[in-house]
Amino acid sequence: MTVLDPTDTPAPPAAPARPAGPDTAALLPGPTPLSLIDRPRGTASIATEVLLELHRQLVRGRRYNLQATALTKQGRLAVYPSTTGQEACEVGSVLALEQRDWIFPTYRDTLALLVRGVDPVETLTLLRGDWHHGYDVHAHRVAPLCTPLATQTAHAAGLARAARLSGDPLAVLAMIGDGGTSEGDFHEAVNFAAVYRAPVVFFVQNNGYAISVPLHKQSAAPTLAHKAIGYGIPGVLVDGNDAAAVYQVVREAADRAREGGGPTLVEALTYRVDPHTNADDSTRYRDDLEVEAWLARDPVDRMERHLRQRGLLDDSAVDRVRRDAEAMARELRLRLAEETTVDPLSLFDHVYRRPTPQLLEQRALLEREIAAEEGRE
Repeated sequence: MTVLDPTDTPAPPAAPARPAGPDTAALLPGPTPLSLIDRPRGTASIATEVLLELHRQLVRGRRYNLQATALTKQGRLAVYPSTTGQEACEVGSVLALEQRDWIFPTYRDTLALLVRGVDPVETLTLLRGDWHHGYDVHAHRVAPLCTPLATQTAHAAGLARAARLSGDPLAVLAMIGDGGTSEGDFHEAVNFAAVYRAPVVFFVQNNGYAISVPLHKQSAAPTLAHKAIGYGIPGVLVDGNDAAAVYQVVREAADRAREGGGPTLVEALTYRVDPHTNADDSTRYRDDLEVEAWLARDPVDRMERHLRQRGLLDDSAVDRVRRDAEAMARELRLRLAEETTVDPLSLFDHVYRRPTPQLLEQRALLEREIAAEEGRE
């Protein structure tokens, strides 16, 4: 028997060879968020009709947010997570997509659906307390509004991977908030997409708070965009209150994804002006001075000011856009004021293809109770 000298430790086996990765410097975000509209000609590379549509949708989105918030106070909506102050993120990212691309939104992204062309009432169906989310997923290529944090990112990565396998040249926009990036589903989704070069744009709207928890209590990374390098994908930091900059960044990332370049992690720095929802008291965790500082960077005002400086917008054009937004809000009010008839027995529909004996028994019990209340027994 051969006796080994304990000091003669064999060398570990060589690690399997890995293909050369991308230049790490190219994966890091820039030192400051990309911004365009604060420069006189910063948007020169974007077509005029796109800039005007960005402005139109911003004005419309602001009016939509205000109207939906008012509807919660009137009891017409059960809850509403406002995107007031974040409109540039919603508008810029969605307008950057092609119609064949898919969107996987969070519960806060109803404005993104509106920009996509979903009916304004249908975007709010789930928030009225209905049993379904209200719109045709396949017709609009918009997944259901997702209430659980970050689970939609895994679904987005899966659809994107399937599209690549089938040769379907589309991109997927996975929308998420800063708080959602702390979830394990987010890590798994980005890692999966990076490994398989799935055509996904992970779009993080960093609005400062996960309900009441500030970002510095969620992550020690320099920025959330810096996390991209750990997955071997590019990270981009953008001014989330600049709709033109958001449009340009997401457009480039989506084009890259469709061409086989893999996913991108985009962090848009923005601010949630309103409370988390109508059930939240934001004064308990932030002060008015902080909110006022962000109001000075209002995305709607900044875009209008920039377009006026470039001579692309005048008073009459602004007035037309505002009238259009007001008409949308008026129709939303009227349609949501209509009382809906709810059949309690529909609670048992679509639970199982073939109802179980227990479900049938429960349905019959409820039916007897309803009949007794109506005096039919």
